[in-house]
This record gives sequence, structure tokens and C-alpha cells, in this order.
Amino acid sequence: MRDFHSPGRSTVYAVNGMAATSMPQATLTAIEVLKSGGNALDAAVAAAAVLAVIEPQSTGIGGDCFCLYAPAGSREVVAMNGSGRSAAGFTLDALAGLGVHRLDETSPHVVTIPGAVAAWEKLLAAHGRQGLDTLLQPAIRYAEDGFVVHPRVALDWQGNARKLAATGADDYLPGGKAPAAGDIVRLPKLARTLRSIATQGARAFYEGEIAVSIVAALKARGGLHTEADFAAGYLAPEFVTAITKGFAGHDIWECPPNGSGLVALMIMGIMNGVAPCADPLDPLRLHRHIEAARLAYRDRDAFLADPAHMLQSVEHLLSDAYLSGLRALIDNEKAIENLPPAGELHRDTVYLSVVDRDGNACSFINSLFESFGSGIVGGDTGVLLHNRGLGFRMEPDHPSRVGPNKRPLHTIIPAMATHGGEPSIVFGVMGGHFQPMGQSWVLSNLLQYGLDPQAAIDLPRLFPYGGWVEVEKGIPATARDLLAIKGHRIHASVRPHGGGQMIVIDRLRGVLMGASDPRKDGCALGY
Repeated sequence: MRDFHSPGRSTVYAVNGMAATSMPQATLTAIEVLKSGGNALDAAVAAAAVLAVIEPQSTGIGGDCFCLYAPAGSREVVAMNGSGRSAAGFTLDALAGLGVHRLDETSPHVVTIPGAVAAWEKLLAAHGRQGLDTLLQPAIRYAEDGFVVHPRVALDWQGNARKLAATGADDYLPGGKAPAAGDIVRLPKLARTLRSIATQGARAFYEGEIAVSIVAALKARGGLHTEADFAAGYLAPEFVTAITKGFAGHDIWECPPNGSGLVALMIMGIMNGVAPCADPLDPLRLHRHIEAARLAYRDRDAFLADPAHMLQSVEHLLSDAYLSGLRALIDNEKAIENLPPAGELHRDTVYLSVVDRDGNACSFINSLFESFGSGIVGGDTGVLLHNRGLGFRMEPDHPSRVGPNKRPLHTIIPAMATHGGEPSIVFGVMGGHFQPMGQSWVLSNLLQYGLDPQAAIDLPRLFPYGGWVEVEKGIPATARDLLAIKGHRIHASVRPHGGGQMIVIDRLRGVLMGASDPRKDGCALGY
């Protein structure tokens, strides 16, 4: 039960339909689509398109997407890998010939062919009721008529003004500067591009004037992309088989590699065999979760890649035998000083959700990766291009090494839990590399510690990364001190960790419960 003496927000309850996104306008768009007869997938695509305009630091049509969709009554979880591939000429030798020996966040070489638009169309053709011609209209209006900048968006925008100036992204620096909260921003070039897609379909993004303009912009910066690469990109998104692992009495579903949902399932699999503490912020709980994440991320860095190049199978990494071996490495009294090599066991020892009135459930994520992606705008299209190619490695023997027509390691991971074969929790946690840690943390808060959906999302977070444990302000000082005594290097996080959405389906009462992260500007709404 929420303490109504303290600041915060309540879980949202409804019976007919619900949406939770990181911006109020996008959530409202989703609800309007539901009320007009669209289903959960229609609403998710319309909301994602709006977010691609009004939250440009986080997402855009120049990025990728992943989706989990559970059609009502089917007991099936459909997975879409909407990530694009590298250019056909993207090789280590080609980069070396250009004098490129490391991948930089604003380089054209980290721009893979965006998969989002083609994925939206393919998803709608298979499971939607409406098309892009209808569902892109709200996004077009916001780009054309203008949208009001919200506080978190303004904070991120202002923090990246120098990056945008350096890449010449003038469309996103109106008046030569980043907008402030309350400013109205218009993106007329992006509106024209969206209108072309709405009238001609997704192929308009990958062939013709839009693709020509984007390829020319990349080539002018030394990129290896061709118009043929973009044309092939229309076919890149594909339906894949979701992967699953049991956790706290539920089956948790994720998209398979090259996405890092595998890592979230590994963390949950390790934590599944550990009895919860009494307090969700008990230092012992924090320590165990940190250690589980460190081990899972170690394996991510060693193995995760385009599935055609994985060196370890998903089945092995999710096996009870392997995960119990990782669990045995965790010492309640001290942090592991030197993690053993990935894949070896020692004996002592990585969003938006919608549910409609028919019970269709959609877990959907769309991203530019780093803030404003590469910062490169595709010519006069108004399209910011992502920098998802940073998931590639330059080491020639690494499974995710630079290569032609490859999918890079991906951080964005929609998730879903089922109970008795039916969707029960539609959730995801944004935040780049944090996402597997965030998902396992939030779901544990809900299922193992009994917090309601909003409290589960609100609870302070921490993240082991780069040799440090980055803690939010809400982690108690006593817990920080005890973690330090156990050997963890504690660092106060400047920005909060990610943002998340969740819808819980209470089938017994016929009620939907929604939550949205206060670390972003969004909200959950139902009707």
C-alpha cells in the first residue's frame, strides 16, 4: 500500500484497455487508437511513432525495434526482431583502409540499416487491424504542428547540444540551441518523411528519395553504405522464436539474441535459487543481485552476437546446471574479486506496453541507442540515425566482430510474463546496458517482494558496470557502506537508471494495473 503522506504516484487501474509509455502524448495516442477500434499492436505502433517525434533523444524511425506480442486466446508469444544489419561493405579490412581502428559514437560506421519502420509494417500486416497510413497521423501532426518539450526530454536534449552541433544536426537545435522545457518544437522535414511512409508504405523509407538522401549523407562522412544496403534493409526484420525461463512462479519471455533478453533471463535464473530477504533494500539482497548481474554481463560481453555467430548456445546459457554453477560463485560476505572466464564454472563458486479490451498484449521497444543516436541526420529527411553499430567489436576473434550484413549486439529488450499460459505482466525497463539488470530488479520487486506495480518501478536502483556499482540517490547510505565493506566500488549515479513501464493483468478480478517510471516524463492511462 502506498504511503499517501509521501510524494509519488499511484498504480493506475482500468478494465477496458491500458497503455503505459514514457510520454503523456504517446500514452494518450495509444488510448485513442484503442478506443477507435485498434488493437494493442496498432496502439503500440502509433505510440512508438509519436515517441519518435517528441522524444527524439531516445527513439526515432532511424533506429531499431523489438516486440513481443501475445494474441488473445492463442497462448502464444510472438517475437519480432526489428534490428537492421550492417552494410555489405562493412569489414575490418575496409575500415582499416579508411584508417578506422575504433568505433566512435558519431561515426557513420556505427550506423546500421534502421529496422524499425519495416518491422512496424510487418507486425501490422500479421497482427494489426490498421495500417501505417492511419497510425502515423498523430506523429505527423506533432512533427508538423509542433510538440511541447517535457522536462526529462529537455534535460537530455540540453546535455547533448554539443554533440548535435558537432554533427551538424541543425534540425534538432532550433534557433541554434537545445530547447527548454515548455518550448514548442516543429520538425517539418521529419513530418514530410513520415507522410511519405504513411502514403507509400514502409518501402518508401528503404527505396527512392528518402534512402538516396540518407545514403548520400552517410557517404559524405565516409560511410560504406549503399542504396542496395537500404533496399535490403526492408526485408531484415523477421519473426523469431521467443526464449523463456521460469522465475518466481511465472514464465518470462524475451526476444532471442542478438538482443540481450538472454542476459535478463540469466540474472533471473540465478536469483531464482536465492531466498528473498525481508526488505527489498536489504544490503544482502543488493549484493546478491549485483553479483548475479556481474556474472551474466560477463557472459554477455563474451558471447552475445548475431545468432549466426554465437559461440555458446542459448540453451546452454539458460540451463539450470549452468545457472546453478554461477549461483554457487556468489559469496554472501564478499564480492567476487576476479571473475572467472566466461562460460567456465568454478566449483567454489540488459520501453512501452499496451493491453486491449480483448486481451491482446504488446511489449514494444524502439531505440536510437545512445542519446540522439549517432547525431547524424539523413540529409533533408529529418531522420536521426542510430548508432547501434557500437555493439560490434574490432577484435577479429570476437563473435560480435565487425562484419558485413550482420546484426550487432542489442540492448533493447521488451519482456512479458505469462502465468498458466496467459499473459500476466507486460513490462520493460529502458536504459541502454542497464536493461537486463533493470528488468530483473523490477520483476523481483513485484514477484518476490510483493510491491505493487508502481512501487516496483519506483524503488531505487543500482547497476554494476565498468568495475563500479552505480547507485541512485535513494539507495540508503547504510546499504552503500555495507556494500563497500563487501568489496564493491560504489559510485553515485549522476542520472537515474533507465525508465520503465508495466501493465499487470489481474484475470481473477478482470482488472488491468499500469505503472510508468517517474524517471521519465510519461504515464500510464486506462479506460
